[in-house]
Amino acid sequence: MSFLEYAPAPESTSVLHLRSEYGLFIDGEFTEGTGGSFQTISPSTEQPIATISAASDADVDRAVVAARRAYDRVWSNLSGADRGKYLFRIARLVQERARELAVAESLDNGKPIKESRDVDVPLVAAWFFYYAGWADKLDYAGLGANPRALGVAGQVIPWNFPLLMLAWKVAPALAAGNTVVIKPAETTPLTALIFAEILQQAELPAGVVNIVTGAGATGAAIVRHPDVNKVAFTGSTAVGREIAKTIAGSDKRLTLELGGKAANIVFDDAPIDQAIEGIVNGIFFNQGHVCCAGSRLLVQESIHDEVVDRLKQRLQTLRVGDPLDKNTDVGAINSAEQLARIRELSDIGELEGAERWSPACELPENGFWFAPTIFTNVSTSHRIAREEIFGPVLSVMSFRTPAEAIAKANNTPYGLSAGIWSDKGSRILAVADKLRAGVIWANTFNRFDPASPFGGYQESGYGREGGRHGLGAYLAPAGSSVTAASASPTSTTKEEQR
Repeated sequence: MSFLEYAPAPESTSVLHLRSEYGLFIDGEFTEGTGGSFQTISPSTEQPIATISAASDADVDRAVVAARRAYDRVWSNLSGADRGKYLFRIARLVQERARELAVAESLDNGKPIKESRDVDVPLVAAWFFYYAGWADKLDYAGLGANPRALGVAGQVIPWNFPLLMLAWKVAPALAAGNTVVIKPAETTPLTALIFAEILQQAELPAGVVNIVTGAGATGAAIVRHPDVNKVAFTGSTAVGREIAKTIAGSDKRLTLELGGKAANIVFDDAPIDQAIEGIVNGIFFNQGHVCCAGSRLLVQESIHDEVVDRLKQRLQTLRVGDPLDKNTDVGAINSAEQLARIRELSDIGELEGAERWSPACELPENGFWFAPTIFTNVSTSHRIAREEIFGPVLSVMSFRTPAEAIAKANNTPYGLSAGIWSDKGSRILAVADKLRAGVIWANTFNRFDPASPFGGYQESGYGREGGRHGLGAYLAPAGSSVTAASASPTSTTKEEQR
């Protein structure tokens, strides 16, 4: 079988106007951090992109003080309609700078440009448009009349969807009337800092959004700060547990969106062509760096071999390489640390007896790369079937009856997402009713909409982002006991947090 060959089609980096150094964004201005600096690199080449300031505990305190001042003096005094105008303006500016943001995201994160361009950035704008519409309708959010903002929101976001996760956090917080201190991931701070420029263009009042960069200690300082009223975190389950312990006993509100090990269930009456594309999108989208990735494929026994064969044929058409090439399907792994984890768990999968297969593909010499991989003959006891690999690795298992599929799908400590493929709507609804997952897709996978709530339970966290539920996470009903903490700074210890 022969496949079409495509000439390289790289997106130009000339649309980027990057600074060689970026400071912290506090009180509406870029300012130098006092915690040293670090380099952000391109995972596809390992070449440095820019020098980034690292925030110290004192810098985090400055950011929180600025956010509190902006909340007390400006943001909480604006009408919902006026807050919405700022959100609309931000959304339009994101659209205007969409190409620049997409290139920066792929350069800094490693994801294919067609995903940054066609998925991430359009969804970022959609999130701000959606919550702009909510800003003057808080009385209709289902929290009673006159719901109140919580105050200062401290937010920590991951590296897999840097700009989109920022939008998921910032847009509802601002619409609800809160101010924000947010920390992007250490390996992917670039688009958050470009977003700071967009905030300046939008003339957002100083201090309403503050962006502090750094490693885990910076995030820990935000979480511990006594004048933060709400903490929102997306990341690993281990760090989520530590955050929950840290704020236990305080009056801080908390939302956690953590890991996942989603089951993608294919029944024998499924539309196979559609299901194959859904399987590929479910696990190889964004190199598998997706908390809700369909990393466990459960296929009904009668069609197991056909699905695996057709899946292998489809994987041979995927192009792995330069994230800025418009033909690329699978880009670079985000970091050397993540690549090492993917390799470790894949090797363990082989040692435990699973059969490993990858399509023949030539990986670039420089950068962090891992070929799309399928494991068959997988048992539910294998680590690759239990632990979140967070990479382009799919574990395939079979089942005979719907009851067995449900039992295997629920055999996980996580509870974030699942997918069901069947031609029978009644079967989809019956199975979905028994799956312990916060988000369930039917005959599709990895589809997101700002009006639809997203989140999980068990070790996948708690709370919802998106939709009216995501807005409610930043509001307190009238008459509740939410109070602002003392604004006086306190020292915080520097403990590592990822």
